[in-house]
Amino acid sequence: MSETTVVPGPATLTFSRYDDVTAALADPALVPLPAAPGAAPGTVAWLRSAVARFSSGEPHARRRALVLADLERLDPARLRVAAAGGFEPDVRLRVVRVLAAELGLADPEAVARDVATVARAYFADEPADPEADSAVARLLPAMGDRDEETAANRIGLLVQACDATAALVESARRHRDGLNGVLRADPPLRTMRRLAARATEVGGVPVPAGSRVLLDIGAAQAGAPEGVALTFGAPPRGCPGRSQALVIAEGVLYGASDPADTGTSADTPPKQGLAKAELAALVPEMVDYVLASAAGWTAWDGRPVVNGDGRTYAPHKVVRRIADHLVDHLAELEARLAGEPTEPDHWHASGITTPADLAPFTAADLDEARSRLTRLAGIWSRRVAALPDEWLDDSPGTGWSFRQIVCHVSGAGYYYADSVGSLTDPVGSLTDGPSDPSDPSDPNEPEETTR
Repeated sequence: MSETTVVPGPATLTFSRYDDVTAALADPALVPLPAAPGAAPGTVAWLRSAVARFSSGEPHARRRALVLADLERLDPARLRVAAAGGFEPDVRLRVVRVLAAELGLADPEAVARDVATVARAYFADEPADPEADSAVARLLPAMGDRDEETAANRIGLLVQACDATAALVESARRHRDGLNGVLRADPPLRTMRRLAARATEVGGVPVPAGSRVLLDIGAAQAGAPEGVALTFGAPPRGCPGRSQALVIAEGVLYGASDPADTGTSADTPPKQGLAKAELAALVPEMVDYVLASAAGWTAWDGRPVVNGDGRTYAPHKVVRRIADHLVDHLAELEARLAGEPTEPDHWHASGITTPADLAPFTAADLDEARSRLTRLAGIWSRRVAALPDEWLDDSPGTGWSFRQIVCHVSGAGYYYADSVGSLTDPVGSLTDGPSDPSDPSDPNEPEETTR
């Protein structure tokens, strides 16, 4: 079936109820405003005519399949770690750089700059931007595929991620409940447009052929069921990159270790019933548990442990992650109390296992861990105890409430410690270091640990 071309009429109908908006998005008679045909190859106008975003019918299905094939190549854990790193002040460049690198493109930095240039003209009905046209011409060969339709849709994937994911991040930074709050109550994408390819109706309202339809996503979100985010559209044309956009946004906002890396999240029960003194004791109690487990880690046999989530840990790595995690969120809390922006998160977290992580864990290492973690726990306890009661749940700055943060860091410590366990049954001395992983005869050869 060929793509439908309709000359738009003058009428514009607006729908803002959730049921009407989702019905309109599911109606095959209502299509995205099509790109103008006949544009010169290698321009923004040509790009619009070649991508799934502005297509319908069979061309849309074919082009969407190309986008899905690229998205399936992306590892969410790697995306999160990559998004947590880097120091670009422009979140758009950071988002595109991460995607371009994970797609295996040759020069992610240059691709990100060109994609940002294209993005400023991409959604214009009649784009006229010579610089953006030149950027499309450079991007086509940079996509690593001779098939122009495949290359065009790879560019489209990057362009649509550029501003949309950055808007998601910026909105979450301003919202008191972070990313979850934005998706639930304040979607950064406020409207969507459709064109009536043929006469239809929405919520009992006739929509003549050629009419333009404006869908008020912001208003409709208020009536959406729990967990539905209209920012990503709705079936059958929901955003195919939803999960990738969220994991990149989480990496930028919360770093490589929060929340997926620790088995906790903003939805972890925040223990509302705890008095402030009990809340202040959570981190010291967690550290006591960790150190009790660590007492057996001098018996570790040198083999990295893969926990139930498929993540690799070792004693030194657990201590590193707990200490870094406590420092990270303590810095966030202090910055918010001072009314200053929080430091961007660049931890590699559990995404890597370093040579130092695999060193033998000796009695001296246990003493160092005890001194380090006990002092950090004391700082946390005193800081929480000094907070005004009303700030625990109505906290200054943007992000999780302070109560949520305390529950998160304390819960994460148990997760890390349990990833190695207590090792109470000695398995031999490690005074000579772990066995050589390069020895093919060694039955205890560890798996590759750089993740």
